[in-house]
Amino acid sequence: MKHRISIIGAGFAALSAARRLRRLDAAAEITLIAPRPELIYLPSLIWLPSGKRKPTDLIVPLDKFLRKHGIHFLAGEATGLEDGGRTVLTSAGPLKNDGLVIACGGRFMKKLPGIEHAILPCEGIAPVERLRERIAALESGTIALGFAGNPNEPSAMRGGPIFEFLFGLDTQLRREGRRERIKLAFFNPMPNPGHRLGEQALQRLMTEMKRRDIATHLGHKLAGFEAGKVKTEGGEFAADIIVFMPGLTGNAWFDNTDLPRSNGGLLKADGLCRVEGRERVYVAGDAGSFPGPDWMPKQAHMADMQAEAAAENLLAELTGRAPDKTFKVELMCIVDSLDAGMLVRRTESNAMALAPLRLMHGVKAAFESWYLRRYR
Repeated sequence: MKHRISIIGAGFAALSAARRLRRLDAAAEITLIAPRPELIYLPSLIWLPSGKRKPTDLIVPLDKFLRKHGIHFLAGEATGLEDGGRTVLTSAGPLKNDGLVIACGGRFMKKLPGIEHAILPCEGIAPVERLRERIAALESGTIALGFAGNPNEPSAMRGGPIFEFLFGLDTQLRREGRRERIKLAFFNPMPNPGHRLGEQALQRLMTEMKRRDIATHLGHKLAGFEAGKVKTEGGEFAADIIVFMPGLTGNAWFDNTDLPRSNGGLLKADGLCRVEGRERVYVAGDAGSFPGPDWMPKQAHMADMQAEAAAENLLAELTGRAPDKTFKVELMCIVDSLDAGMLVRRTESNAMALAPLRLMHGVKAAFESWYLRRYR
């Protein structure tokens, strides 16, 4: 009997789940549901402002990958679920399944007053291209970069890319001979931003900001933005360009389901990536709220590991076995600065951060090439 498996999404978690499912079950009927059959390699958005990467470098068409692995593609957006998850409602019509993996990512919280005045880089290529154009046209002034979280979901934040944009812009502007005319500022409502990376990493980040003469505005709740201004409860400061990463919450279509939600709006999952109380419904990546430490990262590496666990456990359920695959909680990243990189790793037993090394910049670029080769 062929198992019909639906996967919602076309990002890191969705594709990792699809690969593992196909590897373990050659006969399964796997359908990927997403607006377009393409992967956007978000980690390299940081290299668009400098021209190290072009938009076309980051868009990977999935047609070849889908054909190679015999995976169907449904062009549409999920809008809800029926029959306990056995039917996915989409903008292209309903789709039945025997098992479901939800890997559609999260949604940025945009409730802060004046957020329309900020550029949100992790929304994709278009806003980062807009950032590139505005930086190119800026003769003097201040570029302010910051991030915030979801107060009800400690893990639902993504601050790493902001540090990379910050350090990368400093390097870029120095290369262009413009850094003396353009100031950089970092803002965050926490007094110790980056602590989720570990104490050593936090200290290295703060030291790097001081070394690069980057102003900091820390420890004050954000009040909002205006054109040319960042406002906090501790005061306000001028900014010609504002780059901001809000906290994450669940997708709007989750409201059209009866799936259990965390206080932060994500799908509640157990340690096996199974949506709590549901049969053959799993979640991986940014869409889920998982048991574990509050520093558990929302990053591609973590999403890949959760997706592989979800795939194995779903197949176990489909074949009458008890699911037992867990995932390792591990934060692994290279905080890039365009000419060097700081390797950061944190597990439940230890945390480390190396001083920035030129070698690590090359390693990050090499990893991009290695990772994308499987989909090109």
